[in-house]
Amino acid sequence: MSKKIRLDRRKDIPPIAISLESTLSIKTGTWRYFSPLHKNKIPPCNHECPIGQDVRGFIELITKEKFGRALDLIRKDNPFAGVTGRVCYHPCESVCNREYFDGYVSIGALERAASDFGSDKKKKAIKDKKKKVAILGGGPAGLACAYHLRLMGYQVTVFEALPVLGGMLRIGIPDYRLPKNVLDKEISAIIDMGIEVRTDTRIGVDITMKELEKRYDAVFIATGAQLNKKLDIPGEELEKVVSGLKYLEDINLKRSVDVGEKAVIIGGGNTAFDSARSIVRAGSKATIIYRRTLDQMPAYIEEVEQGIEEEVEILYLTIPIKITENGNNRLDVECIKAELGKVDASGRRRPVPVSGSNFIIEADTVISAIGEDADLSYIPDKIKCRRGLICADENGVSSCVTIFAGGDIVEQPRTVAHAIGSGKKGALAIDRAFKKKIKETSQEELPVVEFESLNPDYFEEQKRTETPILTPLKRIRDNQEVKQGLKKDMAVKEALRCFSCGVCDHCENCLIFCPDLAVLKDVKGCKVLYDYCKGCGICMLECPRGVITMEKESAE
Repeated sequence: MSKKIRLDRRKDIPPIAISLESTLSIKTGTWRYFSPLHKNKIPPCNHECPIGQDVRGFIELITKEKFGRALDLIRKDNPFAGVTGRVCYHPCESVCNREYFDGYVSIGALERAASDFGSDKKKKAIKDKKKKVAILGGGPAGLACAYHLRLMGYQVTVFEALPVLGGMLRIGIPDYRLPKNVLDKEISAIIDMGIEVRTDTRIGVDITMKELEKRYDAVFIATGAQLNKKLDIPGEELEKVVSGLKYLEDINLKRSVDVGEKAVIIGGGNTAFDSARSIVRAGSKATIIYRRTLDQMPAYIEEVEQGIEEEVEILYLTIPIKITENGNNRLDVECIKAELGKVDASGRRRPVPVSGSNFIIEADTVISAIGEDADLSYIPDKIKCRRGLICADENGVSSCVTIFAGGDIVEQPRTVAHAIGSGKKGALAIDRAFKKKIKETSQEELPVVEFESLNPDYFEEQKRTETPILTPLKRIRDNQEVKQGLKKDMAVKEALRCFSCGVCDHCENCLIFCPDLAVLKDVKGCKVLYDYCKGCGICMLECPRGVITMEKESAE
């Protein structure tokens, strides 16, 4: 029996019995219908990354000025931090929860900062395994696959048709977006891991698939999409009509190219704008003709905006119908105006020609840049293909058990990040095939943290740190890299804007605000004492990063 004290403050009030027992005896947990759970979740940036990088993780390391460790963390998934920091379209930024507060975090600039300021660690010796893999194509998909396979110890040979490695990174992206010294450094780091390289080797000409299958235990196909799509109009066979890929290849490999005083570029993708902006830098006038409107252009909006700043002329709702040579040793591009009709298979409104609206544009050179197709001429019949692409699952596994594929030769978005991601997946699939393992059963799928789960009251508004960009005049005149990158202090400042969504940073708000003192701190962080938690949910409301969720108690 507990002791009791009688309080007789007034004779007309009955005595009150007060227990002197500890409040620990009052287990309010029996009142609970919902339980708070501390569980890290997936930040939206991590979830959206095609390569599967720990975006939030490397940003947190930058906040502590640990650029080298940030670079190491990126390289667990991506050997091209300097490349993707510059040319990836960064879908991670489009889902950043900070956008709903004061603007998304500049993840691309921070990825580049990790590459710019992070020093390379001394490479560890890799013990060779017996299995050998042939990589067809030395672009981002092929090199990423080679990188991950080599990390696992497999012997790798990369076959490339060009005299240099890099694929579209090398020949398709101009220096003003991706300086070649950055690309060279990252490719060299991959090759120095002990990867054999055979350039100037065309599959189906210099070596056959049959020979490759005899010599190697597995083959990863990543030869990309190198064939220019046809315009299907009269005159496209003329000598002064060239493909956008060929033009970009020539200027990137420092071949002599002369497009004359004016070039017309047909298309609205990145190849079209890279061609047009390169032409402007060569001192010529560039006019892009595109059959739809600005909002339907497949080119990255940044490319479009910078092209307009550099005085690239764009004619929208314009369809080329014929190219002819005129008497002035130039070309006449006959066009017809269009208006948008019903939505077609691409999900966009179809351009419909306007009768009687024909007009002529005169040019010295016409560049065709309406897209690229993959060359499947060397692919054996046993590998299933559809719509001009190799049929492969999400891990790059083809219809043949020893042949895998990735990059632009399979059905996936044609971006640098998706290519690198497919190379990584392909390497993991090859490893599983060698070990005769079925894909590991995925762990419990964690939820992606949405802005509504956060408590923005704990964050101060701070404008995004803008990446320094050269003026149009200077970047055209000097042909320098357009984006200059963040300085160290700028990068740290920008990294500190990250909400660190879904990851506990041990702020202890749950401990401080719990009205029942039902949260206990230990060496691992904070844990809930469920005997005393009555499920009020205050801890969830006060959690800045959406780590705590309330889950309904089971009926048992």
